[in-house]
Amino acid sequence: MQQPRWLRPVLVVVILLWLAQSIGVSVLVDWLWFDALGYVDVYARILLARVGLWTITFVAVGLFVGLNLRHAVRSAPLDLVRLDDLLAELRPGTRRLRGGVRLALGAGVLLPAVLVASVAASSWQDLLLFIGRQPFGSTDPVFGLDIGFFLFELPFLRALRAVLMTGLTMTLLPVAAWYIVRDVVVAGGGRPVLSEVGRRHALVLGALAVLLSGVGSVLDRYVLLSEQHGVVWGAGYSDVTTRIPGLAAVAALSVVVAVGLLVASRRQGWTLAGVLLVGFIVLRALLVGFVPQAVQDWYVGPNELDLERPYLERNIAGTRHAYALDRIEARPFEAAEDLTAEKLDANPLTVDNIRVWDDRPLLATYGQLQEIRLYYDFSDVDVDRYSIAGVPRQVMLSARELNANNLPSQARNWVNEHFQYTHGYGLTMSPVNVVTDEGLPELMIRDLPPALSDDLVKSGMTIDRPEIYYGELTDRYVFVRTGAEEFDYPSGDDNVYTTYAGKGGVPIGSLWRKALFAMHFGSVDILLSQYLTDESRVMLRRQVGTRVRKVAPFLSYDSDPYLVVADGRLFWVIDAYTTASLYPYSEPHGSGTSGNYNYLRNSVKAVVDAFNGSVDLYISDDSDPVIQAWSAALPGAFKDIADMPPYLRDHLRYPTGFFSVQASMYRAYHMIDPTVFYNKEDMWSLPRELYGGQDQPMEPYYLIMKLPGEDEAEFILLMPFAPTNRDNMISWLAARCDPEHYGKLILYQFPKQKLIYGPRQIESRIDQDATISQQITLWSQSGSRVVRGNLLVIPIEDSLLYVEPLYLQAETSQLPELKRVIVSYDNRIAMERTLSGALQRVFGSVATSRTDRQFGENSGSDRAVSGPDVSRDDVAWAGLAQRAQQELTAAVSLQRQGDWAGYGRQLDELGQTIDALVGAARLAPQDAASPDSDPQP
Repeated sequence: MQQPRWLRPVLVVVILLWLAQSIGVSVLVDWLWFDALGYVDVYARILLARVGLWTITFVAVGLFVGLNLRHAVRSAPLDLVRLDDLLAELRPGTRRLRGGVRLALGAGVLLPAVLVASVAASSWQDLLLFIGRQPFGSTDPVFGLDIGFFLFELPFLRALRAVLMTGLTMTLLPVAAWYIVRDVVVAGGGRPVLSEVGRRHALVLGALAVLLSGVGSVLDRYVLLSEQHGVVWGAGYSDVTTRIPGLAAVAALSVVVAVGLLVASRRQGWTLAGVLLVGFIVLRALLVGFVPQAVQDWYVGPNELDLERPYLERNIAGTRHAYALDRIEARPFEAAEDLTAEKLDANPLTVDNIRVWDDRPLLATYGQLQEIRLYYDFSDVDVDRYSIAGVPRQVMLSARELNANNLPSQARNWVNEHFQYTHGYGLTMSPVNVVTDEGLPELMIRDLPPALSDDLVKSGMTIDRPEIYYGELTDRYVFVRTGAEEFDYPSGDDNVYTTYAGKGGVPIGSLWRKALFAMHFGSVDILLSQYLTDESRVMLRRQVGTRVRKVAPFLSYDSDPYLVVADGRLFWVIDAYTTASLYPYSEPHGSGTSGNYNYLRNSVKAVVDAFNGSVDLYISDDSDPVIQAWSAALPGAFKDIADMPPYLRDHLRYPTGFFSVQASMYRAYHMIDPTVFYNKEDMWSLPRELYGGQDQPMEPYYLIMKLPGEDEAEFILLMPFAPTNRDNMISWLAARCDPEHYGKLILYQFPKQKLIYGPRQIESRIDQDATISQQITLWSQSGSRVVRGNLLVIPIEDSLLYVEPLYLQAETSQLPELKRVIVSYDNRIAMERTLSGALQRVFGSVATSRTDRQFGENSGSDRAVSGPDVSRDDVAWAGLAQRAQQELTAAVSLQRQGDWAGYGRQLDELGQTIDALVGAARLAPQDAASPDSDPQP
């Protein structure tokens, strides 16, 4: 059945209108969103770069393909009648066939133009960096070019060459198709032969392809400086002496071959062209592949260290600079064995901020104690420091966000999800080291509305805007200032409602804006809703990670935004990075979604207001030429870090993501001597620890401590190192976070002739301690799960202290309790209910108990520290053992009855009895003489 003549143009118009609508709606929504945030100029420049690249490429490729097809059609016309005879099923259609040919020719021009233009538009970042390029002030050791050429100009030139080659390839396809169809028709069912005009056309296009291949060879010489072909990351001996000259020769040869192909196009046959192309391919393989590899295998290999030495030096220097490892200051650390109670008292800020809470069990505890309603959720726990009572205090905090996925099914409707349940409320905060009698954190901020502890109130902290409209879990758009009141927070059996009073969101009062967002979200309810008024606003892209990525998609971002309470409001801080992949002589790092990069800087701090959603991007490392290039290409996108309010600047942290990459690279690149580096004689590794019974790599952690050689305690990020395939410690790396020293890295190295216990060795010593292992076994047999927390290495003056918490979680409960703290120093190990108790056991009664006294642990902890009084004269071994047996039997019985409160009390009594047995053991003469026995307080 013949289709109506009007159907095809109607379909084309519908498709074009659909594309225009989809693209137009997206661009308009983005424009309004960026305008509301104050970044519309940035968006306009990015949009101009993308649209400009697309348009220029579309026109250029369309013209090039069109001209080539026009030449093919005119020089080799197609006999449509004869083709119609060959394709009898298309009868009677000479006119219809001619229309189909026109459509095919149009598609042959438009499709390549659209595809190549889309490829070109994806290179908008390369274009903007090229426009804003900045000098590095240092040159590469091979070509003598400024490093900026490799990061700003080379990527753009490679992208341009790739677009040209793609356009040429896409031109060959429709042109070749035309000649093939034409020659098949001419052959009339016989063997088709490529016409002379087709041969000449193919050779001309082939000459252009060979020339572009030569351009690629020129650019590949520079790319060699960031690739590996031997032991060197970057151009090694065989690259510099053979492969780079070979690529230059190939580039020159490509010009000769291209001219030869043009000459061959004027002669008959394929002989000359075939010889030229085969010769070009063979010579390229020899000059770029076989010869350099032969030199590498047969000459460099037997003399590798001597020949590669200068290139290893370049590799070491390049990688150290690319990851800012050359900024690390190395200092000696004696690891003396003279830590005493007096030294602990001399470092109160360090001792008072030793973290005994880990984020994973604490997150579960926050969830059980403070989520309050099913629709509230804590996504993660952040570590920060606040000045409390005039003293720096390390705390852990988590935002109470509203998770719409947790709404009861009967409450999940469009109005509730987008008009009423719009925001989370408040947060929970607790000190890192305080534990209640029940093994729970002491909450400094709790409940709804947020209730602050007296210490926080006296320190001047307020929370005037606890609402969280923008967070880590806010993944849905909502409407505010509507006719429907928003749920604010629950109050007993009732709910408190509110109306948004901030500046966040995009105005949606007019009819055209409602229609625009209805199309964008695919919801006609937006047009029909009576709740939307002239004052209404729509909040979209409310996840802080998604939000900052939309504002600055050219940066990479840390995976852990952290919450800051300041100036009566809540803020999110996200660390952003600049990366590059062509830094000369730098080893790459990263894979998967993060991509591979060999240059990394933490150059931007992004701040998002949890109430208004405002986004501010602050340049935190103005020595980075990459961020300076972005700033030049996108004026107004960034602010100087000096413009950040002091109340936010005081809470900046060195990011764990950047620090982890630096620590990973520094394992090898602390070796500066090429011989040592080549042989990997001093290769380091990241220590391993037991967490929850699982062996895992140690993660960096934050501390407040006084660094050796410094006068004041400060907030730092720390990571120990161990020698490869060994468990002892070799050094530790600290990143300073306080404003006056922010970003400075210090490496403390132990004497190599001295054995310093590493985390895994301390874990083994804990496992071998009879008292600790028996207690863990006892808990495990009584229906509970024992979770061993993160082992922390705490440097105090010139000594190391090890601290590990133990958590207990009943099989029927989701509430982990911190039951014990293990402290290890030298050959002494102690496990007590509190940190201060364990410190007293290890260092004696003079050891500070400031942790308990100053920050609110009650008197019950003191009893837990010391245990029942036991003397040498009245120890009754049999009585204590019998009492322990009776208390264990009673605890098991209560557990089976489901009396968990009684079970807990009975375990506490059993623990005191065990403490008495341990104390009696230490007072026994044979134990007192043992070198491994712990001192009695």
